[in-house]
Amino acid sequence: MKKLIAIALVAFLGLSTVQAQQVDLRRKINVSGTAETEVIPDIIYIGISLKEYLKDNNSKKKVEITDLENQLFAAVQKAGIAKENLTVSNLSSWNYTTEKKKNPDFLASKQYRLKVSDLNKFNEIIASIDPKGIANTNIESYDYSKIESLKRDLKIKALLAAKEKATYMVEALGDKLGNVIDIQDGGDNAIQPVYRNYMLKAEMSDAAAPAEIDFKKIKLNFSVNAVFEIK
Repeated sequence: MKKLIAIALVAFLGLSTVQAQQVDLRRKINVSGTAETEVIPDIIYIGISLKEYLKDNNSKKKVEITDLENQLFAAVQKAGIAKENLTVSNLSSWNYTTEKKKNPDFLASKQYRLKVSDLNKFNEIIASIDPKGIANTNIESYDYSKIESLKRDLKIKALLAAKEKATYMVEALGDKLGNVIDIQDGGDNAIQPVYRNYMLKAEMSDAAAPAEIDFKKIKLNFSVNAVFEIK
C-alpha cells in the first residue's frame, strides 16, 4: 500500500513539474502596427447603353442602333483600347425585325461593357458618340491591377511599424527588445471609392460635352499584431 502511495506521489510531482515547465515565464510586449496608402483604380468596367431615337420626332428619320454602335466601335479604336475590351452585355433588339414590322416606331437598344484603365479615355469615347443615342452610362466595378503585391508590401510595413513601436517602448524602460514570439494578421481593410452614376440624357444637345466623372482613390489599410520578448 505504501509502495502504491509513493508511486502515485512521484507521478503527481512529475506531472506538476512538466506543467510548471510549460508555463511561459518570459517577459513580453504585445503591440500593433498599421500601414495605409491610396491608389487610383486602373481596371474600370463601365456600362454603356445605346438606344435608337427619332430625329425631330419624325418616324421616317430614325437613327439606327447600327449607326450608334459603329460610332462606339470607332471611338474605342481611336482611343487605343483593344476591341476585346468592349462586349455586348444585353440587348433588346434580338427581335428587331419582328418588332419593326409590328410597330414602325419601335426603338432598339443595346447595352455594352467597356474595360478601361483611364477614365479620361472614357470621356474621349463618349464625346465621339451622338449624345441623343446614349441612354445612360454607369461605372459597374473597378480594381487595381497590382493589389496583391501592394497588400504584401503594406503588411510588411505594418509589421515593421509594430516592431519599431515595441522597440522604443521597451527601451524607454531601460530594456532591450528580443525576438518575435507571435504574429497575427489584422486582416484587410480596403475602402472602395463610390462613383456617382455618369448619366447622359437624350435631351442633351449635340454640342454638349460629357460631364466630368468623380475621380476617387481606393484606400488600403492593414494592421498586424505582434508579440515580442523583452530581454
